[in-house]
Amino acid sequence: MSRVLMVAAPRSGSGKTTVTLALLSAFRRRGLSVRALKTGPDYIDPAFHQEATGLPCANLDSWAMQGEALDSRLARAGEGVDLVIVESSMGLFDGLALPDGQRGAASDIAARFGMPVLMVLDASGQGQSVGAVAQGLAEWDEAVSVGGVILNNIASDRHEKLCRAALRQNLLGVFRRDRAILLPERHLGLVQARERGDLADFFGSLADKAEAELDLDAIFALSRPISQGAIKGGCLMPPPGQRIALADDAAFSFLYAHLAEEWREAGAEILPFSPLADEAPDDRAECCWLPGGYPELHAARLAAALHFKAGMHHFATTRAVHGECGGFMVLGAGLEEANGARYEMLGLLSHETSFAKRKMALGYRQACLLQDSLLGPKGTIFRGHEFHYARVTEAGHDAAFARLQDGEGQDLGVAGAQRGTVSGSFFHVLARRQ
Repeated sequence: MSRVLMVAAPRSGSGKTTVTLALLSAFRRRGLSVRALKTGPDYIDPAFHQEATGLPCANLDSWAMQGEALDSRLARAGEGVDLVIVESSMGLFDGLALPDGQRGAASDIAARFGMPVLMVLDASGQGQSVGAVAQGLAEWDEAVSVGGVILNNIASDRHEKLCRAALRQNLLGVFRRDRAILLPERHLGLVQARERGDLADFFGSLADKAEAELDLDAIFALSRPISQGAIKGGCLMPPPGQRIALADDAAFSFLYAHLAEEWREAGAEILPFSPLADEAPDDRAECCWLPGGYPELHAARLAAALHFKAGMHHFATTRAVHGECGGFMVLGAGLEEANGARYEMLGLLSHETSFAKRKMALGYRQACLLQDSLLGPKGTIFRGHEFHYARVTEAGHDAAFARLQDGEGQDLGVAGAQRGTVSGSFFHVLARRQ
């Protein structure tokens, strides 16, 4: 029977991802089959989880996904594995100002499924205060069970002694400060897993550290069986076509694993291609999807990819194309890099975007389609999110793609662009609402 536990923390930057990867690597070394899930909207951490486990990492989101969809995602993740580790996003209780159960908070997921929580506390810059933090988290919500604590960034024996003495919760490990295991970051999060060539050694080092510094037996015992009655059906978004040309490389990597999984289960075939390698979409495909990613770091290469650009123009004359975030930027007329250099993009839409004139956009979004598109008919509602620093500097002359609301229902106006069957916006789809 598959088991589950959640790794959480009071805030971002506490070391959740490092601890999660260490646990996945250590349990896998012990011969267990493991899988990871991530709460909230995130692509980058799940890519590391996939590399550590060999299995795709899907997302659980209590704001974007309705009840049965959440049940289905956990049930699917538990099939054929011994242990599912769910890494929380942000802090355990962080989410929207909405009722519990629909706030997008990791605590919603822990409470819904009765997942025991392993709390990671970053003890840097403090001593006995970690005890108060742990106590407050453990008692904040009686529906959420904090079953154990890992202290992270412990600097010395004395530091450990002070922190240990203050804890009233079950201490299941102490991660000593180690700069060799820090994960490098950039503007949207961690440097992508696919860009690192040292992951096997990195995971091996994390497994060594977990074996030496964590009580792995007690952590496994903390986990609980996944309910066998969970629903395994449902579809969060139907495939946009029978054969889907999917841009997939370091510039276009932000596709949710649950969407790809469900599209394949529905009988669709995904045909990946690499714009950075100057590849065009497969001509057998019925539609083309350009996910988000980091095109702003590769604008010169994309501008010089003449075969890719010609292939996209040929494809778009007869078939639908959609771009999310980075894909939306590349569909436009031009992209300005951080240094101010402008590069011509596909020009299938007329807007201009800039990474030099930055403005962060972050948050949940509900999108209502303003006309028929690759995603669905006019009026279809999706839930998802935005997270980007680039901005539209010239709106262009195309029709708007969707009307947006934030996670609490505040109208944000129209967004994105659509010309015929070519569409795009900064909005990332998590699930179709209706």
